[in-house]
Amino acid sequence: MSEADRLIIFDTTLRDGEQSPGASMTREEKVRIARALQRLRVDVIEAGFPAASQGDFESVRAVAETITEARVCGLARANEQDIDRAGAAVAPAPAGRIHTFIATSPVHMEKKLQLQPDEVIERAVTAVGRARNLCDDVEFSPEDAGRSDPEFLCRIIERAIAAGATTINIPDTVGYNLPRQFAGLIRDLRERVPNSDRAVWSVHCHNDLGVAVANSLAAVREGARQIECTINGLGERAGNAALEEIVMAVRTRQDDLPCDTRIETREIVPTSKLVANITGFQVQPNKAIVGINAFAHESGIHQDGVLKHRETYEIMRAEDVGWGTNRMVLGKHSGRNAFRSRCDELGIRFETAAQLNEAFQRFKDLADKKHEIFDEDLQAVATEAVAAMEEDQSVTLVAFRCCSETGETPVADVTLEIDGEERHNQAAGDGPVDAAFKAIDGLLDVRAELLLYSVNNITSGTDAQGEVTVRLEWGGRVVNGQGSDTDIVIASANAYLNALNRLRTTGGRTHPQTDGV
Repeated sequence: MSEADRLIIFDTTLRDGEQSPGASMTREEKVRIARALQRLRVDVIEAGFPAASQGDFESVRAVAETITEARVCGLARANEQDIDRAGAAVAPAPAGRIHTFIATSPVHMEKKLQLQPDEVIERAVTAVGRARNLCDDVEFSPEDAGRSDPEFLCRIIERAIAAGATTINIPDTVGYNLPRQFAGLIRDLRERVPNSDRAVWSVHCHNDLGVAVANSLAAVREGARQIECTINGLGERAGNAALEEIVMAVRTRQDDLPCDTRIETREIVPTSKLVANITGFQVQPNKAIVGINAFAHESGIHQDGVLKHRETYEIMRAEDVGWGTNRMVLGKHSGRNAFRSRCDELGIRFETAAQLNEAFQRFKDLADKKHEIFDEDLQAVATEAVAAMEEDQSVTLVAFRCCSETGETPVADVTLEIDGEERHNQAAGDGPVDAAFKAIDGLLDVRAELLLYSVNNITSGTDAQGEVTVRLEWGGRVVNGQGSDTDIVIASANAYLNALNRLRTTGGRTHPQTDGV
């Protein structure tokens, strides 16, 4: 496709997505998701906010050192320290970008920045110029552009392009705009900014009113050729425009949208599942494209129509986005080759033979507990296996026993291996899970606050695995932990230990939520 017909997909799952409360990721998890985004063939990966913390800097740099087929971007406020930090973080990437921003709406300039409009313009120009000296690809965003004065936007954007910005991003930071209004803003700016043809126009829409995707597509019709989005629509508050919805809308409605992306759509579902497993933010069943019901039909009329001709009730093929139509039944008699083959079909990748071996052993252990292993089980097994190989598992569950009966206080007996030494403890609690957590707490020095405890069934049936997510906070750090098992109490204990292991290392979020576009 020509450059005029190409829509650039800028994924900010690792930056704006991580700013969704509780969605913090370790460096290793960011790299795993970045690899998946590279397989998805996104054009730009915004890997984080390097100035926010040392951990964020190291995560962005690790992504920059790993990714070879996408541009790696770091976000920076319009000041010298942020820009220098972002430049250093993305320096190892074969293709890097610095994305700098400053607020331009009256309420932000007056109440947050406490700056006059001309001062904001000068800061923007200085920031873009400094970034351009460090990197040949610079993006500028006027934060809260959706509520900014169009006349002022024209002035600051013209100056930013003159200073060296190669991409101009128009954010609807608080999700205030509606499609016709936002499309008009993009059209107005592109017509009125004298040097608008010297930059790629981009949009970054939030979903507070549920129209982030609609606003983004409306902007595409007015000439925007980059969309900033996230996997599963993850992001602050109500989230961002969902990558999978943007891509498939453009791919499906070529009659109305004069562009296309280079996304490998068959990687959409595997990437969605990976992000959901790592962040603990599960996808709602009726979510477009990646929800488990997105291609399901229960109505007899619909079923009859699809059986006769798929296009009667389906505008996309499930296989084109990564769902499978046929499947190999896996169980305890299945071998390594069948396991690996099905994982390949699902888009599950193992970087080393050790990761494959660990995942296969977990699969065999699970197969001893339940009759049939489903694709969703394999996703959970693979995620836990890779995490176990990449992260410090200094504390592991050796043995667990719990007694719970009517009229009696539940009691849990836990044996842990802590730094190579087995230790045992017993505790009572309000329920079996509470007792298990208290028994574990009694063996460890960490006294974390439990912010979230969530249980989801991975598949259906009484022998289904339960997937537990816990979110812990300790000393200003927030981490997620995941565990799965056919026994929900054991799954809970494993999730709790997974989070505690992260708190005992340096992998958790160590900075507060930061400003962003």
